[in-house]
Amino acid sequence: MSAEMSAETPLSDVRFLTVAEVASIMRVSKMTVYRLVHSGELEAIRVGRSFRVPEQAVNQYLRESFVAAS
Repeated sequence: MSAEMSAETPLSDVRFLTVAEVASIMRVSKMTVYRLVHSGELEAIRVGRSFRVPEQAVNQYLRESFVAAS
């Protein structure tokens, strides 16, 4: 997890999202979310055979991904 998130938020207060929830929020496919996780672009933890993504990581990814219109 990023130092920023762990310093600000107690782990017990972190809201974890499923890959399907992240895909819905970002309006992309689940496969796209898996690609982002595996490439390291989107933070996630592994729980058994599935992934959980901290809500803050989704917000941070989206903020950093904004492209200025020319």
